[in-house]
Parts: sequence; C-alpha cells; structure tokens
Amino acid sequence: MHATSHRGRLVVVEGIDGAGKSSLIRHLAGFCERRGRKAVCSREPTAGPWGRKIRATATSGRLPLEEELALFIEDRREHVAQTIAPALARGEFVLLDRYYFSNAAYQGARGADPNAVVAGNREFAPAPDLVLLLDLDPGTGRGRITGRGDVPDAFEDLQNLARVRQILLSLRDPTFLVLDATLPAGRVAALAEKALETLL
Repeated sequence: MHATSHRGRLVVVEGIDGAGKSSLIRHLAGFCERRGRKAVCSREPTAGPWGRKIRATATSGRLPLEEELALFIEDRREHVAQTIAPALARGEFVLLDRYYFSNAAYQGARGADPNAVVAGNREFAPAPDLVLLLDLDPGTGRGRITGRGDVPDAFEDLQNLARVRQILLSLRDPTFLVLDATLPAGRVAALAEKALETLL
C-alpha cells in the first residue's frame, strides 16, 4: 500500500533543553522510513521570520511575556499552515522537536496559565497523536549543553528549567508518554519505537 493512502500522524518530542530531543527525532525518522512511512522532521521555534525573532531573544534578552507569547503563536500558525497540515494531509508522519506544550511550559514558567496556552493553541493547531516527554533533571540538562560546547542561553537558566520541567510533568494529556532521559540513548530510542509502532 502506498504511504499516501495512510492517515498522517503527528508525533511530538518534548523536554527541557539537553534532554536529547533532536537525536531522538533523527532516530525516529529513520525508524519510520524503514517501515515505509515518509517522515517530515521539524522544530519550534521554526526557521521562519517569527521563529528567527524568537531565537534571537535567547541571546539578546527575552521579550515581555505577552509579546513573547504572541510571537510563538504567529510562528506556530505559519508552521501549521506551511508544514504540519500539508504533511498530515499527504499521509506522512510529522516529527516535531517541541510544540505548544513547550510554549505552555516556558511561558508558564514566567506566569502565563499553561492550560490556557494549550487551549488557545488547540483552536488552530492539530492535536498530536503521541507526545514523548523526555524527562531530565535541569542540572543534567545544563551539563549536557555545556558538554557539547554550547553556552546556556536566556531560556536555559537552571531555576527556569526547573519550573519548565515541573509544568511539563503536570500537563495532563492522554497522548503523553514520559521517558527517563537519563537512560542510555539506545534504551530511550527503543521505548519510543515501541510507542511509535502502535501508530504505524
């Protein structure tokens, strides 16, 4: 059966910085391809104009909360329209490095209502079929960031990451699967594959 005859699936990988999201996305893309399903990999914030503005604030200084939230919404609206919705319509798997749950957690850590952020995004953004939450202690995450030669940015303050982690773990969604990101990468990948297999 041709891949486009299948219904598309949206899989999101969430977690604090340094949890291993990008590596897992790459692994899952190969897993999908080996099973004959085309996978589109993307991330948020995107590389589009709104996403670039958000990324710039990581080094230049974060914007006021409402302005930051508005930028994320504009970036996601464009992302849904240009990438996510078309790929799902083609019957493809969409693998996202962050989605509106990160939005709820990172802006929630600054005082926004996480549940209200999620509800607002669900008015226009497709709901995921599976969310893989890579749970990691913020200190370990920061260690991984510096260990790869990167300098922690404005979003990666330890106290902020602790609040972000707490919010992510508090979000109640039936699509969530929490994975221990301190496990060996191969073990994490195997657990993620098992969850993804149910969608294939």
